[in-house]
Amino acid sequence: MLDRDAIKGIQDIRVEKVDVPEWGGEVYVKSLSGSQRDEWENGIVVSGGKMDVRGVMVRLVIMTACDETGKPVFKRGDETWLNEKSSKALTRLADKARELAGLTQKDIEVLAKNSETDPSANSGSN
Repeated sequence: MLDRDAIKGIQDIRVEKVDVPEWGGEVYVKSLSGSQRDEWENGIVVSGGKMDVRGVMVRLVIMTACDETGKPVFKRGDETWLNEKSSKALTRLADKARELAGLTQKDIEVLAKNSETDPSANSGSN
């Protein structure tokens, strides 16, 4: 059985290369940490029973796109110009990020349902 020290020492953030032909090369994508997933989930707003997911894909790409060592490619504030890039390229990167984070459509639906009933329930630590 793993103990606290063993778990603490494990490097469990994965980095995978994604081919982005629209941009003429590759971009690496890393999995989200627990705190990053919470931050991303807290950016999904529910108002009047409807999820407002504008910018969710690009925020996920900004949080996860990196070089081969895991160093971020983008920074906060890049949303404006990155939103103008190919949706196909952004979707490919976001899909890989969701895969690495273990995010499913069901997770998003649960998040929306919890947000409708309790604004503080979307912490991701259900």
